[in-house]
Amino acid sequence: MALPGKKHVTHCAIAYALDIFGDRWSLLIVRDLLLRGNRTYGEFLESGEGIATNVLADRLKGLEASRIIVKAPDPDNGRRNLYKLTGKGLDLAPLVLEIIRWSARHDPASSASKDTLARIESDRDGMISELRDGQLPDNPATNMSRDLT
Repeated sequence: MALPGKKHVTHCAIAYALDIFGDRWSLLIVRDLLLRGNRTYGEFLESGEGIATNVLADRLKGLEASRIIVKAPDPDNGRRNLYKLTGKGLDLAPLVLEIIRWSARHDPASSASKDTLARIESDRDGMISELRDGQLPDNPATNMSRDLT
């Protein structure tokens, strides 16, 4: 079965993944949810990447349709929605860490800290566990919410 909005049916694992998060914005939204603790439309807009409002709305809908994220009304503000990663979305944590590691290795201007990269190398599974538990974005001792990207 083809994914919503996709023209081709494929059984290639890489093509399937790229159909879901293979554009710049979708994976940056996953990054923001996973590493930065962003939860609202406004927080995604302010993430510093310069995403257009129509593109953001489209990517959020696509990620929701692909069951990477879920949306729920904010209990403190009924006019606002909160987004969070599903289990399927959290399964992207190892991929995101590997992209950070790869980029730091090949991009001389990478902003990933040496401490963060050393932690990815020495305790990748621990980091993934913390990301799944939502511990990194709110833990200032790790300095990981901004220096990972």
